[in-house]
Amino acid sequence: MRRHLVTALLVLAVIALFATPLLLDGGSEYAGTDSQATELIEESDAGYEPWFESVFSPGSSEIESGLFALQAALGGGVLGYVLGRLKGRRTAEQTSRRTAEQTSRRTAEQTGRRTAEQTRRETGEQPARRTVEPARTEPTTP
Repeated sequence: MRRHLVTALLVLAVIALFATPLLLDGGSEYAGTDSQATELIEESDAGYEPWFESVFSPGSSEIESGLFALQAALGGGVLGYVLGRLKGRRTAEQTSRRTAEQTSRRTAEQTGRRTAEQTRRETGEQPARRTVEPARTEPTTP
């Protein structure tokens, strides 16, 4: 119950953060930083010429805003997909590792043997680290 109350208060706080500026300054027009920067540059330097022209200019600000929202949605979708795949892979690895450990314990219990892990735990011994030796090459003669 308390958890739901805290969540509801947080949602209301976020809504208030977005609504307050719109309610306090409702008559102003919001412009993007690109257009504001262009206007400032043109005011300060009358001879300014842009380096290049846009490849595509949307017909209105609504279309531009919609394309920006679509771009953000696609980016969020790709990011969510990648993070989901990574999480799924990690979960699958952990599950397979647990299954292998359980199988090895069952086998050891059935045969009455101790696993290497059990022996290490009881003796406090650290697992051996594997080292990779460099490949040996035969000297070549011309």
